[in-house]
Amino acid sequence: MPKDAAVEEFARLVREVKARDGRSYEALGRRLNVSASTLHRYCSGATVPEDFGVVDRLAVLCGADGERRRALEESWTRADRARRPPVPEPEPLPEPEPAPDPKPVPEPEQTSVPEPAPVPEQGLPSGRGRRRWGRVGLIGGAMAVVGAVTLGVVLLPGKAREPAAPPPPPLTWTVASHLWANGCGHTYLAERTPAPPPEPADARRWAAAAGAVHGGETLVRVSVQGRGAAAVVLQGLHVRVVERGTPPAWSAYRMDDGCGGAVTPRRFEVDLDRPRPVARARDGYDASGEEGRTLPAVSFPYAVTAADPEELLVSARTARCDCRWFLELEWSAEGRSGTVRIGDEDGSPFRTSGTEGRPAYGYDSPGRAWITSSESGQSG
Repeated sequence: MPKDAAVEEFARLVREVKARDGRSYEALGRRLNVSASTLHRYCSGATVPEDFGVVDRLAVLCGADGERRRALEESWTRADRARRPPVPEPEPLPEPEPAPDPKPVPEPEQTSVPEPAPVPEQGLPSGRGRRRWGRVGLIGGAMAVVGAVTLGVVLLPGKAREPAAPPPPPLTWTVASHLWANGCGHTYLAERTPAPPPEPADARRWAAAAGAVHGGETLVRVSVQGRGAAAVVLQGLHVRVVERGTPPAWSAYRMDDGCGGAVTPRRFEVDLDRPRPVARARDGYDASGEEGRTLPAVSFPYAVTAADPEELLVSARTARCDCRWFLELEWSAEGRSGTVRIGDEDGSPFRTSGTEGRPAYGYDSPGRAWITSSESGQSG
């Protein structure tokens, strides 16, 4: 296939893949950690990428199947080969000159060897023999000691060389787990009457002092970024419940009497009451303008770098479980892959407990006391 034809065929396939998604060059480029102009040059045939990896990530992001990805890789191989200059053939090496004949070496003169002195038939060896045998015994004893020490080092427990620790994952993250819906709505379960509701920024400290746990829902925000300029591809987010129990017979304390907001953020929703909870991506909605607009859900795979982080918001709910759980984030980068386990800010599992059938209280600011819904004149 001619050079221009191979490059144009590859560009055509890239354009078809992009057209399947419908997003702009800017939106796709941000996901792939390349500029919009670079992605446009791939689609126009002005440039063939040095590595197929970025094109493969584009195909996955746009929903291409395995057959289309294989065809795209074959086309990239032809285009990559066509754009490279031909490699010149190496010049033949000159034939080596024959080596000169070696000069004859005179044979060494034979010298007479004196016969050994006769060995006494019995009794102790002579003085020279005693010294020779003494040296032999000393050398043999030293070798035995060295061998015993070496064997002891090998066999002693705890002395084996530790295997090298694996390199750390190429990404970092921070966690915030005491978020309130729209900055005001949240419920905690507590065994004893707690202090008045705190400011949202002080919620973690307030809950720790009251021994309170999240009631009904836990909102977790995970901020993820790469350690360097290389892109780290986030492949998926999973939930692992490590302990289930019956919710404690505590009272529920609401941090507000109901609030709302103009923006519903995009998020992952988790039903902890299911046997195998799944993190499902959900769209958000922005009603702050004259016309509302949808905030598209996070779609894996997703690329992050040190300069281009991503925030993942997780809403985990339960009605009947006292659940302790972790998030597990799959990643791949530069030929490596793995999974990181994400827990609370102190590394422990998140804890969410159902409030079904528990007495609920709201705070009466004028009376400076926690009161039930019936006392406040509200129901529910």
